[in-house]
Amino acid sequence: MHFVGVDVGTGSTRACVSTIQGKILATSVHPIQTWNPKTDHYEQSSDDIWESVCKTIKEALAKADLTKADIAGIGFDATCSLVVLDEEDRPVTVSTTGKDAQNIILWMDHRAHLEAEEINATQHEVLKYVGGTISPEMECPKLVWLKKHLPDTWNRAHRFLDLADYLTYRATSDDMRSLCTVVCKWTFQGHLYPWWIRFLSEEGKEGWSQDFFEKIGLGDLLGKSKLKIGERIGKMGESLGTGLGKTAAEELGLNQGTAVSVGIIDAHAGGIGLLGGKLGNSGEISPKEMETRMAVICGTSTCYMAVSQEPKWIKGIWGPYFSAMVPNMWLTEGGQSATGSLVDHVIRSHASYDQIRLTSVDRNVTVYDILNEILYFMKNEQNLPAVDLLTRDIHVLPYHHGNRSPRADPTLTGSIVGLTLDGSVNHLALQYLATIQAIAYGTRHVIEEMNDKGYSIQDLFMTGGLLKNPIFVEQHANATQCRVIRGGEPESVLLGSAILGAVAAGAYASVLDAMTNMTSVGEITNANHGMTKFHDAKYRIFLKMYEDQMSYRNIMKGV
Repeated sequence: MHFVGVDVGTGSTRACVSTIQGKILATSVHPIQTWNPKTDHYEQSSDDIWESVCKTIKEALAKADLTKADIAGIGFDATCSLVVLDEEDRPVTVSTTGKDAQNIILWMDHRAHLEAEEINATQHEVLKYVGGTISPEMECPKLVWLKKHLPDTWNRAHRFLDLADYLTYRATSDDMRSLCTVVCKWTFQGHLYPWWIRFLSEEGKEGWSQDFFEKIGLGDLLGKSKLKIGERIGKMGESLGTGLGKTAAEELGLNQGTAVSVGIIDAHAGGIGLLGGKLGNSGEISPKEMETRMAVICGTSTCYMAVSQEPKWIKGIWGPYFSAMVPNMWLTEGGQSATGSLVDHVIRSHASYDQIRLTSVDRNVTVYDILNEILYFMKNEQNLPAVDLLTRDIHVLPYHHGNRSPRADPTLTGSIVGLTLDGSVNHLALQYLATIQAIAYGTRHVIEEMNDKGYSIQDLFMTGGLLKNPIFVEQHANATQCRVIRGGEPESVLLGSAILGAVAAGAYASVLDAMTNMTSVGEITNANHGMTKFHDAKYRIFLKMYEDQMSYRNIMKGV
């Protein structure tokens, strides 16, 4: 019995084939297209993504040397991007260009920042479940923007879906939405949904707040039009309809009727694929032990996932979300909007980028490999005990795309202190290291806010592309003084989706049971406690740089 996991990220689709024990036999990846027609506008195509998904699944199956008869279940995860379809399930434009093919507002699109501000000004009670502040990356501000700026799109639209829900709908023709997507990104209150036994006293209430939607100008989406945003909500691992439909099965190269799980957001799939790993000889993981763990899914952006037995309200950090990831536990979700993309931006915008890029091509290694070599050479040349100490005089505030948490302010900007006229590759290496450290301080800031409200985070279960960079891992351990723990399978997000496919197929009785049996722990990086004093000092500067930015704004007010 085998399972397919599909992950639709920012720039590509990926697929894996997993055994029932959680061993990934093969993976495949294909690019997807993104349009950037205006500043802060990022758009994709649902047809382009589906075509790419079909290719990845077929290729992964061939690499695993398996046939479609070997696949019992499939799980889909995707970025929290907004898909718009008409009554015939055809794409409807979300673009100022008017092109229907561009029918997805990508998660990182910040066009709706003013609409987010207007929603936050209502101070509605549902906002306490998103840390008190809704983000322009969530779906409600984007919906308000569409209604305001593209009325023809609004009138033509028959379905608004999170991307993961679009994938499962296209696969099965079952329009059941994911508890994960609607709770985390659409303000649905899962703890009020009637089928939760512990809330039977609330029976009769619904998760959608009519009052909230009326206040923000989206009241027409509820009532008779509720179909547009989701009438039926499913739990993670729940099997959809009768499985893969005939057309989708043919397109994906799988059998009709193959079990399909309710979808999940990509970062949350990473949490499923990471947090069940056992440390040492421990048996079943207790709920209390879960509160010492944080999943860190780091790629273009970084997401932080932690779960608790009771709800924890933390200003500027999303949640608490009931059962939105691990069943019957409350999810807390933080993040940084630009991490991998910020590192790349710093490298590519430096005067020495072309030089280091050509060197990497000549040597057939990455630019990160070259920069890491330079850092270790500089460390040895200066007789320093660790590369950390090279950035004593360079400090970065990594808010180039705003701050998701805990500041929850998309208008914040990045800055760097310590610039000189030096344009050498050595200077590029120092800026690169200081940027990675700043991202690690952003992680530390989230951890401190969470621990202050009752968590006891001490282990970072990490996955994603940035995990391939030893400097990134090392600086996170040293800056946060937490252990960094890799999953036994490096593709934890894909594994998380495969786990849901296994539950949907009936291979495991519950998501938690599947997590315990299909996840494992890999390499562990411990903090260098000799660097604590250094990073404490730089972290104070990191916090001060934000205060300085606020003071500059105040000086310029009214000028």
